[in-house]
Amino acid sequence: MQQNFCCPLSASRTSVTQEDITDEVLFSDSLHFSNNPIGHCLTSSQKRANQWRRWSEDVILSLLVPYLSYIQQTLALHYTNAPGEAQQDLAVCQAGCRTRSITVACVHFDALKEINIITCPCFPVPLQLLHCGLFPCAPLVPSLVVDLHVLEFVRLLFVRQAPNQTAWCDAVETFLDGMGYKLSCKNNLHHRFGNTFHWYRVLSILARNHISSIIADVWRGQACIPLIDQPSEYLHSRCLLCFGGNTCHEADARSIPDIIVCIDACFTQKCSTNPHSASSIDPPNPTPTFFLSNNDVKAMEDFVNSCRGERHRTRASRAEEEEDHYEEGMCVPVSVLNGCGESFVAADEKREKASTHFFTNTGLMALLCRHDCVLWLANLTLAGEKQHYVLALLDQLFKHIPPQMTIIYHLRKREGFGLSDGEGCEQLWSSLKQLIPSLRVSGFHQRLFVLDVQIHHLDTKSIQGYGHWLHRRWLHCQIKKNAALDGLQDLDVNEDILRAEWKAQIAHQMRPVPWQSKNKAAEVITTILALEKTLDAHKTSVRELEMQLYIGAIANIVEFNLQLADARSQCAKIADTLRRRKATLGPQGQADLMTMKNNIFLTIRLNARAVKTRIRDRLHQRKFELERLERSYRATVNEHKLRSNTQYSIKRREPAILKLVSTYNGLCTQLQSLICQWRAPPSAIPLHLIARDGIFLLDVDDEIWQDIGLNDEGMHPPGMVIG
Repeated sequence: MQQNFCCPLSASRTSVTQEDITDEVLFSDSLHFSNNPIGHCLTSSQKRANQWRRWSEDVILSLLVPYLSYIQQTLALHYTNAPGEAQQDLAVCQAGCRTRSITVACVHFDALKEINIITCPCFPVPLQLLHCGLFPCAPLVPSLVVDLHVLEFVRLLFVRQAPNQTAWCDAVETFLDGMGYKLSCKNNLHHRFGNTFHWYRVLSILARNHISSIIADVWRGQACIPLIDQPSEYLHSRCLLCFGGNTCHEADARSIPDIIVCIDACFTQKCSTNPHSASSIDPPNPTPTFFLSNNDVKAMEDFVNSCRGERHRTRASRAEEEEDHYEEGMCVPVSVLNGCGESFVAADEKREKASTHFFTNTGLMALLCRHDCVLWLANLTLAGEKQHYVLALLDQLFKHIPPQMTIIYHLRKREGFGLSDGEGCEQLWSSLKQLIPSLRVSGFHQRLFVLDVQIHHLDTKSIQGYGHWLHRRWLHCQIKKNAALDGLQDLDVNEDILRAEWKAQIAHQMRPVPWQSKNKAAEVITTILALEKTLDAHKTSVRELEMQLYIGAIANIVEFNLQLADARSQCAKIADTLRRRKATLGPQGQADLMTMKNNIFLTIRLNARAVKTRIRDRLHQRKFELERLERSYRATVNEHKLRSNTQYSIKRREPAILKLVSTYNGLCTQLQSLICQWRAPPSAIPLHLIARDGIFLLDVDDEIWQDIGLNDEGMHPPGMVIG
């Protein structure tokens, strides 16, 4: 009966085709959009696509104001109808329109009912149902409607736990079946409830945005300063604490920052590649999104590639490096920036963190304000943490802030940023982890829609917790401040002296590296001597491992083989580098090399540097093993064995590390003796001993990380560096 029904919905649509009455699930990976007139024989995908357009372009927009009116009249669904009014009857057209009666199943919390609806062009089915507190599964001829109370409950539930419509519908269907209510078809509730719930969420989002736009219009009319001097309305709506003010500080290096943002990427929020290799994606939702458009990201990627030019195609050798310098606007030399980039694995854009063969979308990148509110998101489609994603997010931010604002990096190296740490990104990823299973196999736009909904929920929670957030931050700040004041009092040093020494230390640590093209021969000789000492240390490590294999003192043979192979590989690499460096020396260089080998002071200092390098490597290995131990939670048999072996390996490393510390301290004592005997260069600096107590804490200020006196550079550092 329903398949042959035909009735216009509005003046722009004069007929209803078969796809308008299809109410199956809409989230397909292969939807068809055709510019040709609709034919008589359409596939199910084409029907769903056409129905999606009808929902997006006609039905939802027509229900926006009636929905808000119903919410107001029922006091936010506190009543079924407005207080004092009787239950409304479904309308019967009095204008003489062609009408038809259809029967639909209505799902309530405690019942499953059938109701009859009289359809006509002047009073469409969705509007009739909304006046009764119901929402349909299809725009014209639905077979199922759901009570708004049920939909609102499920909406609130699915942002607080992992969304699972299949389990919810199965539970409801079983519950109603126990009460004597039975649906006609198997899985009927699941298919139709998915449509109903999705478009109800779209309606609620658009209704909220409609109210926000009205408030923004009123705020814009009351603004006292030009809008060009304020952040955009979008940023104003995202975080009032950051973007609600009307003043901006001067663009001064010592001024207080106006806003603080942080950026981070997450590669656990992936989306699998379509197993059917479908080329099309699900249609977009008619709701605003936090995600940057693909066109903006692609434009930034092309811009970055054009700016890089030939730099990725050629790479100068280390022997021909240019003089170190400061880039424009930077307080840190290029050598330090390059070293930081090489050591910071997390932001290495060349490192693959998700396979593009198995995943179409490899992760997310977020831009957050200091109050942990999401400003924008970028959908990652490449294997690494590419630079153009960060620049696209920053470019979007610049478009929404006043032109007099400038960007300053890095928050812990500039004044005025306080204790901001950017941990809001990690909290965001933790809040979104419940969505990982369901979004792994979701459609493209459906994935973005669910993430947008979840982020709006997190915004609501954060607004309610701003008072607690400020209280925690205030207490944390006071604790840090009191600890700093106590430390200053214990030092018994004038504050002006400390400030002067602090500035001198910063200038010393951020100075450019001396030009490496000067005195190349002496530099190569020094490098060769250091490589020889390092090679001897690695050979000693290999012999120690082979001795353990010989006596059978091995707990885990697999781990031991990997460790031995790594040690031999490192030894071979150093030997090859040493051979190539020696080949570059001429006859005079060979003679200078033999002369420097007979220099007792230089020999001891090179030994000390090699030992210190070995201590650092051992501490790094121990730290990685501790992290693996801390990540083991479940107590299965295999994991228990792994944890036991890791604990044994950690304990086994400690005596060796302490022995190396003793060796290094002995070399430091020998150097001190040579300096006292005037057998060292005039500018030689005695090395600091490494304290055995606390060596495994890996504090940033420990002597293990300081190289003062181990080279010929900076023989007169500030007092705070050598003190």
